Amino acid sequence: MERGHSWPQDTRDLLHSLRMRSKYALFLLFVVIVFVFIEKENKIISRVSDKLKQIPQSLMDANSTDPALILSDNASLLSLSELDSSFSQLQERLRNITLQLGEEPEELPLGPRRHVLLMATTRTGSSFVGEFFNQQGNIFYLFEPLWHIERTVTFEPGGANAAGSALVYRDVLKQLFLCDLYILEHFITPLPEDHLTQFMFRRGSSRSLCEEPVCTPFVKKVFEKYHCKNRRCGPLNLTLAADACQRKEHMALKAVRIRQLEFLRPLVEDPRLDMRIIQLVRDPRAVQASRMVAFSGKYETWKKWVAEGEARLREDEVQRLRGNCESIRLSAELGLSQPSWLRGRYMLVRYEDVARLPLQKAREMYRFAGITLTPQVEDWIRKNTQAPRDSSGIYSTQKNSSEQFDKWRFSIPFKLAQVVQGACGPAMELFGYKLAPDPATLTNRSISLLEDRGTFWVT
Repeated sequence: MERGHSWPQDTRDLLHSLRMRSKYALFLLFVVIVFVFIEKENKIISRVSDKLKQIPQSLMDANSTDPALILSDNASLLSLSELDSSFSQLQERLRNITLQLGEEPEELPLGPRRHVLLMATTRTGSSFVGEFFNQQGNIFYLFEPLWHIERTVTFEPGGANAAGSALVYRDVLKQLFLCDLYILEHFITPLPEDHLTQFMFRRGSSRSLCEEPVCTPFVKKVFEKYHCKNRRCGPLNLTLAADACQRKEHMALKAVRIRQLEFLRPLVEDPRLDMRIIQLVRDPRAVQASRMVAFSGKYETWKKWVAEGEARLREDEVQRLRGNCESIRLSAELGLSQPSWLRGRYMLVRYEDVARLPLQKAREMYRFAGITLTPQVEDWIRKNTQAPRDSSGIYSTQKNSSEQFDKWRFSIPFKLAQVVQGACGPAMELFGYKLAPDPATLTNRSISLLEDRGTFWVT
């Protein structure tokens, strides 16, 4: 006798049929899910393939992205997280290549925009140091735009007029750092027409003003006083220049007409700006010797005193020299005192250190500014700091820098060095320039007139 409940034969056949249908239904459901998943994967692969086809092959080769990051050996798609990571790496590498080529990506800047002011005085090597920023493709660099203000607005030296000039310079600087280049139209002579000018001072010293799209087609019979060096361009279109300024990732500017650091506080505290101020100084004896050559007409009194051997130099000339040195010293002391508004935004650099170690100092300045130094700039520094001895003109930025920085010691009369030492002693002590007690010390290259300085130069 059978154990358990016995079902009729037709009932057992029905139950068996239902069980078989359930198995087939589950199997079909599983097949449908698999096909849906495969279809989605195929769509993803198709989209990825289309994107990859849009990338120029030369750039794909140049950035040397590992194909294994995108496809595995059997050409199947890796996980989406790995795919996202590979595309991020590819995008970053393409961006780096673009910067190294001196070109700009189409998209607007993504990182924090830095505003770098190279604050110096004439004949301190500022044109040479400024090239460190001019040669970088993602920086919009202007060379001495305040020259126009100095030529247009007349200020008497000293007192309230000096403060007035500082305020005008400061307000113009602010607008320039905000890419409002139209502010210069009030000071350029003759006045620009339709935002076009042929008289932008030293336009050729700013790559940003001589590259496309700012460099417009050359116009015949139109004379441009300060033309671009390596290509022929039409008159400067300030609208195109302002647009180019906005599109660059960073902004840098060289100025030799800013005397008082404290007047720059409103710029540092402006929330629209992320200021970095680099104050460049040089041995006052070298500066004075260089100015007497470069600006010969302004130093006739000094040259006459040196040549004719008069006992004393006019006191007003000495006082002017002392005032210049003191303004530089007071600004440096303010920066090095690390006031809260300037902390992390001020760096003091000696030209002599840049001349001896140009690549190292360039890296330090870029690190201070928060900008990545590109191989393009490094190559320029290597090529232009090892120039032949006969290529270093008065205004040249090509120098054998390690031989040039103390060349002045063999051309300056000792009595001139004595006057400068007397007038600029406090500044020389602060910056680490040693006094020369006699002519033999002055001309003995084995005796350094430069003290070592540590990391306190950056605050």
